Amino acid sequence: MFTPLLAQRMSRVRPSPTAEISDKVRALTAAGHSVINLGEGELDFPTPAHIAQAGIEAINAGETKYTAVPGSARLKQAIIDKFSRENGLSYNAGEVIAGAGAKQLIFNALMATVNPGDEVIIAAPYWVSYPDMVSLAEGETRVVQCHEADGWKLQPAALEAAITERTRWVLLNSPNNPTGAVYSEAEIKALTDVLLRHEHVLILADDIYEHTRFGQAFFTPAQVEPLLLPRTLTVNGLSKAFSMTGWRIGYAGGPKWLVDALQVLQSQSTSNPSSISQAAAIAALDGGTGFIGDWIGRLAERRDRVLASIQRINGLTCAMPEGAFYLFVNCQGLYGKQTPDGKVIADDFDFASYLLDAAKVGTVHGSAFGTPGYLRIAYAVDDQLLDEACQRIEAACGRLA
Repeated sequence: MFTPLLAQRMSRVRPSPTAEISDKVRALTAAGHSVINLGEGELDFPTPAHIAQAGIEAINAGETKYTAVPGSARLKQAIIDKFSRENGLSYNAGEVIAGAGAKQLIFNALMATVNPGDEVIIAAPYWVSYPDMVSLAEGETRVVQCHEADGWKLQPAALEAAITERTRWVLLNSPNNPTGAVYSEAEIKALTDVLLRHEHVLILADDIYEHTRFGQAFFTPAQVEPLLLPRTLTVNGLSKAFSMTGWRIGYAGGPKWLVDALQVLQSQSTSNPSSISQAAAIAALDGGTGFIGDWIGRLAERRDRVLASIQRINGLTCAMPEGAFYLFVNCQGLYGKQTPDGKVIADDFDFASYLLDAAKVGTVHGSAFGTPGYLRIAYAVDDQLLDEACQRIEAACGRLA
């Protein structure tokens, strides 16, 4: 009998919890249940028509062949122009790269630079994939817990205390997934002041939610502190702001030695990102973000409706998020409650499981983001579905004894 033989590194990684939730939702739906997924991080809005049309035109024009591994010259210029226009960052063609999503670029950056035993500082709550990427690179994740009382933001003293001689990277994410926290210029400056004192530390800025903010200005670390530009990788993409999750296109700017390494890794894995997606990305980056204001208005209305629903449930509380499209809900007030079938809600996973089983609403437990006691609700879904989900959650919580 054949025995499956997996590499040892596979023991260091888990499936993405958010992907697992989506898989469970799809399985329940296929079995005939009416399930509403509030666990997936994507907008329900269609990709803007001018962007989609650019992809169609690329197909019709025969732009369906290989491009240069880091992206076409036209796309790289669009990336350079975007960084300059919106972030005040100056790069040349050898310092930018496009990949199959921002996720691939973050993964490749860690694989290219992290040696066994190197530490990567990650502020919790964090995006679920960060620690597993570090593990696959054979590094060690050093989690710094942020707190609701601080607006879920990394504090300079905590960052300073976490840095050691083994620190290789600090990962910063603003607006934040899952909390929606947005760092002000002063808050980023306080962190970059710490990082200036530690010249061996690289900075990875995950700016994927840059344009999904509710009025707050956006700043990225290398913009606030230009002296850090030579050791900062600024990562962004089209998935969130342009509703292009399925197009799988991201981009990054950083020092040439690092971008060269990313290109080598990409050349031996995926090669260039989709040529069709590249054409759409050019249209997105060059076409402006005027449409986003309408989207933000609709997201704000949805956010407020879900917050109002949460406030009607005894045992749940939630701070007002400043960006992204998530609510990070404190569910510890429901611990000890009993479900109709006699199970006790002991933790956030129990609560998320109860909502999926009893209300047929998918959410993600806070432990997946490194912060037990909370629940992430993604509210970028159709208004009618969102209202139905809120009603189901309220009803299910009302049945807890």
